[in-house]
Amino acid sequence: MYDVIGDVHGCLREFVRLTEELGYQWQQHVPVHPDERTLVFVGDITDRGPNSLDMIRIVAKLVIQKKALYVPGNHCNKLYRFLIGRNVQITHGLETTVQELNELPIPKRSEVSEAFIELYKQAPLILQLDHQKLVVCHAGIREQDINKPITRQIKTFALYGDITGQKDEHGLPERRDWAKYYHGDPLIVYGHTPVIKPYWKNRTLNLDTGCVFGGMLSALRYPEMEVISIPSSMPLVSERFRSFQA
Repeated sequence: MYDVIGDVHGCLREFVRLTEELGYQWQQHVPVHPDERTLVFVGDITDRGPNSLDMIRIVAKLVIQKKALYVPGNHCNKLYRFLIGRNVQITHGLETTVQELNELPIPKRSEVSEAFIELYKQAPLILQLDHQKLVVCHAGIREQDINKPITRQIKTFALYGDITGQKDEHGLPERRDWAKYYHGDPLIVYGHTPVIKPYWKNRTLNLDTGCVFGGMLSALRYPEMEVISIPSSMPLVSERFRSFQA
């Protein structure tokens, strides 16, 4: 039994409320379910929101304790590259996580940095659960790529979605609605592209309901197929949401 969580982006307050709504009890700073359900994170646990480092600590601890599963998102990938010394631009939300890190004493900064590096290094890009009936990845995957070895093209798609390389009217990366063309049997649950409400299409579900942009934080209870959402405490930034025709 799984509870798949959409993009948290450092929104700890909403994450706590959502897990409580899902029946989890907080013990020693992590959520634990009395029925031993497993949390599954679709990536982008950090950046933009106020509590990215707390989310790193929680998710890393849960994964080590085998109480959660995690796939990385594009923000996770960029944070990992920053932490190992790669030259990345500290923009598009990374600046909030870096600011949190810079406010820590060096030993604490090293501790949380090492926890995230290990979390990222051990994380699969794509999770196949429940005998391959449930597939979880950050931004999506084509039906024909589910069981293929990970190539650069598949990695790009899983982290960024079906991007065109162009920008939309708001200056945001243009993304095709790949779910319209998916006709496989496994249920694919993903995030990455903020939508006003959970978006079901052709055995796929987008759970990124833009919590950090004032929308909601959403989860799928599986196999019950029940979506639970709680409202965000952040201000609404309506231009960040995408509209796909269901």
